[in-house]
Amino acid sequence: MKLAELLSPIASDMAAIDQLIRDELQSDVILINQIGHHIIAGGGKRMRPALVAFSAQALAFDDSRVPVAAAIIEFIHTATLLHDDVVDESTLRRGRETANASFGNAASVLTGDFLYSRAFELMVRLQCMPIMDLLARTTNAIAEGEVLQLMNIGNPDISEAQYLDVIDRKTARLFRAATLLPALLSEAPEAQAQATAAYGQALGMAFQLVDDALDYQGSESDLGKHVGDDLAEGKPTLPLLRVLQQGNDSARRRVRRAITEATADELPAIIDDIRAVGAIEQTTQLADDYASQAVQALDALPASSERDTLAALARFSVERIS
Repeated sequence: MKLAELLSPIASDMAAIDQLIRDELQSDVILINQIGHHIIAGGGKRMRPALVAFSAQALAFDDSRVPVAAAIIEFIHTATLLHDDVVDESTLRRGRETANASFGNAASVLTGDFLYSRAFELMVRLQCMPIMDLLARTTNAIAEGEVLQLMNIGNPDISEAQYLDVIDRKTARLFRAATLLPALLSEAPEAQAQATAAYGQALGMAFQLVDDALDYQGSESDLGKHVGDDLAEGKPTLPLLRVLQQGNDSARRRVRRAITEATADELPAIIDDIRAVGAIEQTTQLADDYASQAVQALDALPASSERDTLAALARFSVERIS
């Protein structure tokens, strides 16, 4: 099933969320509006705000604060993307020029700062201290994850645990926040709050693992970015770590050289090395394990079509690579 089909039950919710995002992106600073329009026109899956909406429905929580919570999550996510593209010197995202390629690094970083501050303005509107605490800690963890990833660039000797710690902080924590927010807003029972948090955390891990595998498996049209970008940036993701663990001498030397020198010059040979040890399959299997954990966490929620859709989204996160 495609993502659009999975999201169809919340089409009206997503329309309201999208309109709120557009409204809150407005500024009397023209350049911010221009970059905001560029971001919106770029589309995107809106996966994280959709998780807010589905989590709320699974908890039978219908409240005007839900779209606000979803917009907060999307603003934090978009701010990280604007900053990431500058750090990574990326020129393509979602099949279009990145904001930094179109408007320059300084404008992108400062607009990312605007989105962070707008997100915190919206948090105040919710008048819920547990949410302020959650999102402050989540944003801090994302920043730590990005710094850890920066420290790992060019280092082929990081452990798998170090790699998983990075994706936990920079990706999974925001998924966790997205699914936990409605439970905090609705003051749901502790067991249900823990279930939504565990679901989002595991889903985020699965999602990022598949993204990292797709960098060596997908096409530019599917990825919306250049194939092999992670390699060109010297990022030691799990497919490369598995080659370093299991590959032959020449494969290990090739991957070490590519990570250390941050070059994709030998990308075709490295893709062959990845295939030779089954690194894509191994990465996908780990992602599937996390997706299964996400589905299992949902057992604590009341049976409903929305809970079923959350389970389907967990499976979708892995099936993207098939």
